Amino acid sequence: MSISRQSTAVQSTTVPAATVAAESERGPRARTRRLMLETASRLMQAGAIPSVSEVAEAAQVSRATAYRYFPSQAALVEAVVDEALGPILAWSSASNDAAERVEDLLRTSLPRLEAFEATFKAALKLSLDEWAQRRAGAPPAAPQFRRGHRIVLLREALRPLEPTMPAADIDRLAQALSLIFGVEALVVLKDMWGLDGEAASEAAIWAATTLVRAAVTSREKTPSG
Repeated sequence: MSISRQSTAVQSTTVPAATVAAESERGPRARTRRLMLETASRLMQAGAIPSVSEVAEAAQVSRATAYRYFPSQAALVEAVVDEALGPILAWSSASNDAAERVEDLLRTSLPRLEAFEATFKAALKLSLDEWAQRRAGAPPAAPQFRRGHRIVLLREALRPLEPTMPAADIDRLAQALSLIFGVEALVVLKDMWGLDGEAASEAAIWAATTLVRAAVTSREKTPSG
């Protein structure tokens, strides 16, 4: 299937302003930020959820300098996750078939998610830890770790359905697909079912495309008002 760069509108939604600003930097500042990101990524790939201070120590950067780049653990983890997502954030498809686009998105994304599986699991753990703290009544960290790239990507994949399917139905389909598109699917398929990466990807792709085709077929059978 044909892949092209995502539209400017979608890119501006998926790429954080901090990332855009960092990419415009050159020289020592950019090298220091890159060093911190690489250090944090290495620690997260080992299963840790490092604090800014821990990354500063491992990278041999002063804490004051580290906090100028990443003022919180959430900001640091978000930056590492964006780095790990890499080309996924620029995904687009020239196909006008929603099922094909969803399949293309998963085939593009799942190998990358598996390659950085430990990083995404560490980020998931941070999100769960913050949820547990809120449930326990503890003051929430400020800011909280944000997740949500998959919402933008799935809506982009389902865009061909907009002329024929109500927005609420597209959102419900995207919500269902978000259960399949992400590291959570790898947790279930690999850790629980014992599948290897390829088998896990094929299972997720089958489930996703089946959902899309079922939703389209159901809509076609619904009498128009």
